[in-house]
Amino acid sequence: MSLLEVTDLRVSFSTPDGVVRAVRGVSFEVDRGRTLGIVGESGSGKSVSTQTLMGLTPGATVSGRALFEGADLLTAGERRMRRIRGAEIGMIFQDPLSSLHPLYRVGRQIEEMIRAHEPDTGRDAARRRAVEMLGTVGIPQPARRAEEYPHQFSGGMRQRAMIAMALALNPKLIIADEPTTALDATVQAQILDLMRRLQREYDTALIMITHDLGVIADMADDVLVMYGGKAAEKARRRPLYYRPHHPYTKGLLQSTPSAAAGADRLRPIPGQPPSLIDIPSGCVFHPRCEYVMDRCVTDEPVLDPVTGDDDPTHVSACWLPLEALGLGEDAERLRRRAVEEGRVRARPAAAARGGAPEASGAVDATADGGDGGDTGAADRDGPAEGEDDGGTRGDGGAA
Repeated sequence: MSLLEVTDLRVSFSTPDGVVRAVRGVSFEVDRGRTLGIVGESGSGKSVSTQTLMGLTPGATVSGRALFEGADLLTAGERRMRRIRGAEIGMIFQDPLSSLHPLYRVGRQIEEMIRAHEPDTGRDAARRRAVEMLGTVGIPQPARRAEEYPHQFSGGMRQRAMIAMALALNPKLIIADEPTTALDATVQAQILDLMRRLQREYDTALIMITHDLGVIADMADDVLVMYGGKAAEKARRRPLYYRPHHPYTKGLLQSTPSAAAGADRLRPIPGQPPSLIDIPSGCVFHPRCEYVMDRCVTDEPVLDPVTGDDDPTHVSACWLPLEALGLGEDAERLRRRAVEEGRVRARPAAAARGGAPEASGAVDATADGGDGGDTGAADRDGPAEGEDDGGTRGDGGAA
């Protein structure tokens, strides 16, 4: 059994403008010692998914199942969740300055979390552990820095303090929600190196939420690509980078500086992310897709295993041929042939919804199709072609 097994998670919010369907039937697994990367544009549902698991979406309508060591987090109740948060599942948020209390010393905040979960631990013992954890995450002079306030720490040091707090009780799972977004490239690399080292030392499972494909290349064993509140594609890391199937995954990869290094410019995904109140019919990505067919406009695809890949966890929600894998010419020919056979008329829904421009042929991927949105621009290359994708560490793919 996986450490965490999420099945058909659905989350919606009632607003004056209508019901926001933020997460629409997402499923994934995380095994002990492995890292699941969840990637997608802003508004894709990646953060709401994990916040819901932690009971941090008040007012939401939630359904599905989320088994953590066999117990359902979605029905656990607030009292049980207070014991789980911090002790069994730790969280690292994007902005540590807003997550840390501005009027309490950093060391005291870690002490209080330890004592809240271990009431028999004395204050002196909790303080020693807090100082030890600050030293473990690389904060110099931890005893002195423990007496300082969050505003006296740099951005990178605040994030290290958040990591120390998340690991203080040795949780089985860490959820890191955009933990390096606000940091410069050098500090970002240091934080990622630290998280990798500590994950190995503590044998902790990790969910890494990000829009940055470079972070996923550095950190993840398994990858879940989300779009419009749904899973677009799931696979182990290396197959996803070198043999993507879904056009959205392909677009994310081609919009990164590393993937576009040989081109004249970056290739943004045309159009805008969908409204989660007025969701497009059929495939939610079809208004922006350069391979859209008539079936994409009317029928919603489900996750199906791709063919011709040695990754048994690789699934994709797309009507293109399941053997059309990768960014090469052969895969592109398969896609174009499917489009020619599957498109009887020119893209009616795309034009009606103000997505990609109406055309009788495929959309030029290099065209300026409006604001490309947060398409996951990264500043590092993907995993090396020969790099181990972690498949020998167990079967815990996100399938």
